[in-house]
Amino acid sequence: MRWSDVADLRWKDVKKAVKGMDRGDVLHRLGLEEHTPTSDFFTGLGLFAVGVLVGAGLGVMFAPKPGAETRSQLTDTLRNRGNRMAEDLGRRMGVEPSQASTPHMS
Repeated sequence: MRWSDVADLRWKDVKKAVKGMDRGDVLHRLGLEEHTPTSDFFTGLGLFAVGVLVGAGLGVMFAPKPGAETRSQLTDTLRNRGNRMAEDLGRRMGVEPSQASTPHMS
């Protein structure tokens, strides 16, 4: 059946064609899916996890330590982890680490 044939269909024809199908089949043929409690649960769980991460980040930013000290510590931690990841990736790819490519801390 082509889309141009749909315009020529009568409601009785549609009811007759759909009569043998269940709701899931009709939704699948239309390119839709049924919402189940399980899928809704995992969607909610994912949103909750994102909220926890955002809350933790805000907690770090508003901690009782001075802001400059917190930002400095966060920057150092991210820089060190980034350097370690770059070295690990280089080792996995077989690239020798060179002193020129590693930034020097002053």
